[in-house]
Amino acid sequence: MEADDAEGMLGAFASHSTDRATMHAILLPCFVLPPFAALLREDPPARAKHVIEGGQAQLVDAFKDSKEWIREFLWVETPFDSDGDGRLDRMHVDVTRPKQTDTEGLKVPVVYETSPYFAGTGPDDKSFFWNPDQELGGAPKPRKPMAHVPRGEKPGMIAQSEVRSWLPRGFAVVHSSSPGTGWSDGCPTVGGDNESLAPKAVIDWLCGRAKGWSAAVGGEEVVARWCTGKVGMIGTSYNGTLPLAAATTGVAGLEAIVPIAPNTSYYHYYRSNGLVRHPGGYMGEDVDVLYDFIHSGDPARDEWCDQHVRDERMHAEQHRDTGDWNAFWAERDYLLDLGPMKAACLVSHGFNDWNVMPEHGTRLFKALEKKGLPCIGYWHQGGHGGPPPFELVNEWFTKYLLGADNGVEKGPRAFIVREGDKSSKPTEYADWPNPGAKTVVLHPRGDGSACGELGFAAAKDAAKQAIVDDAAVDGATLAKAEQSSTRLLFATPELAEPVHLSGTARVTITLACDQPATNLSVWLVSLPWTGEKPIYKDVITRGWADPRNRASLEKEAPLVPGKPVTVTFDLEPDDQIVPAGEKIGLMLFASDHDFTLWPKAGTKLEFHLADTLIELPVVGGKSALEKAFRVKGK
Repeated sequence: MEADDAEGMLGAFASHSTDRATMHAILLPCFVLPPFAALLREDPPARAKHVIEGGQAQLVDAFKDSKEWIREFLWVETPFDSDGDGRLDRMHVDVTRPKQTDTEGLKVPVVYETSPYFAGTGPDDKSFFWNPDQELGGAPKPRKPMAHVPRGEKPGMIAQSEVRSWLPRGFAVVHSSSPGTGWSDGCPTVGGDNESLAPKAVIDWLCGRAKGWSAAVGGEEVVARWCTGKVGMIGTSYNGTLPLAAATTGVAGLEAIVPIAPNTSYYHYYRSNGLVRHPGGYMGEDVDVLYDFIHSGDPARDEWCDQHVRDERMHAEQHRDTGDWNAFWAERDYLLDLGPMKAACLVSHGFNDWNVMPEHGTRLFKALEKKGLPCIGYWHQGGHGGPPPFELVNEWFTKYLLGADNGVEKGPRAFIVREGDKSSKPTEYADWPNPGAKTVVLHPRGDGSACGELGFAAAKDAAKQAIVDDAAVDGATLAKAEQSSTRLLFATPELAEPVHLSGTARVTITLACDQPATNLSVWLVSLPWTGEKPIYKDVITRGWADPRNRASLEKEAPLVPGKPVTVTFDLEPDDQIVPAGEKIGLMLFASDHDFTLWPKAGTKLEFHLADTLIELPVVGGKSALEKAFRVKGK
């Protein structure tokens, strides 16, 4: 009996002038009630809910039992047909959510990761890559394509990443396979529009704007009634690129993204300033190789996708002969599509990531700053990958997915893991680059075949020094050589105090060449070279350029043998403290064995040192560097 019903009966008896003792004598044999005051103040049955403390979503006992989690998979319909079969592509999706989304009608936000890797990849076999042994401007040697990647016997749950972090905190976790991978329809395009529209469709489904189905073809409709309509995306490398891809569509409901080592532009991934330049550790890889590596979709559409995407577009337009920018690459540059983006961004990148270069994270960070969107940068001294501390990610998603006013977006804009520190203990800065950084110009002079000087004063008498290109000699060998005809090396005085570099170094180089084309490579190094870990110890930063593209990335101008040209370009961004006792070295050479094409050895380059310089972003500016040199004006 409800308390309201009991009070009604009491009132009826009282209206007939029954005394209280008689009334209780009549009622008690009929039913037993606890004290009425207790009935009136009894709380409704307990319901699971999110708990936020210290600005972060906390673990909740009611959500912890993984045996009670609801797991399901489905297909979400997209608005495109990228595999030419006459049907709209459907993306394979899995969902893991708390049981309370069914038993109590609880609505929860979503942490979402999408990937082309979930269903497996091709072999890590360089024989399928392009041969970097290629003359500049010449046609590349044919490569053999990889076999189609098998996708597995039957569909099911896709992945378990993020599940144990977020389910116990009352979030759902969703995964999807990218177009043309696993049990998702379509063709992989490696940065094409369908790779942006596919996760958009999944978010539209989560928010009730797109159709989900229980089968790849036909099936019953599946509705995400349990979703609050707020989604956050996270991932690393390709999986970190796709949150940005989805965000550029401006899809409603995507509130926040955490791209870790994201690729913001496939041109910047496979080219540098007009030069064919490979990702570190993947000599000979290009956009079509990556296509083969991830193509694990429907075997029935394999031949169609290969012909229309890889052969007719990638092979024709990626231009391994020139390295020039064109419409194909523009389509694959997400920074050109930021207009509709509304999602808050917590970007993470390593300053020694020579796979997805540091410029990807920093150019996104500065572009979103200019756009006025909430954006925080987490930077570390390591290589590829490296997520922010979980507490920071938790604050980010708790703010934008649960609506907590935790002020995370109002705090420091940059978190940088200093040399030797733990990744969980970054140093906070107001911004990146460091607001105290100022440009300092240094000039090379002296004998660079041994080790010349790098200082404030320019070389006199229009000094010229020559090298002979040899791609067989790698950069580390060149940097530690006492004498070399293949590179020029110039170094500052030994530092009496640490020097903090923060930002993007820029070089201006005047050179002449005896051939119509040459590679141009620049390393900024700390000396003496040790060849030891950690990764940031020897190489401070790097950069590459094609002198033929000195005026335009879209159209190269062949070099006139013997005629000097001036090339200006940025090195990769950095934030590093070079310790006292070391020297900062500038190394100039042609072909970089670990990154560029390998033309036949023998090309001669003559550097005009009087018209060559480097601009360094030094915290404290010239006075700080003078103090570290201990010799004013040197």
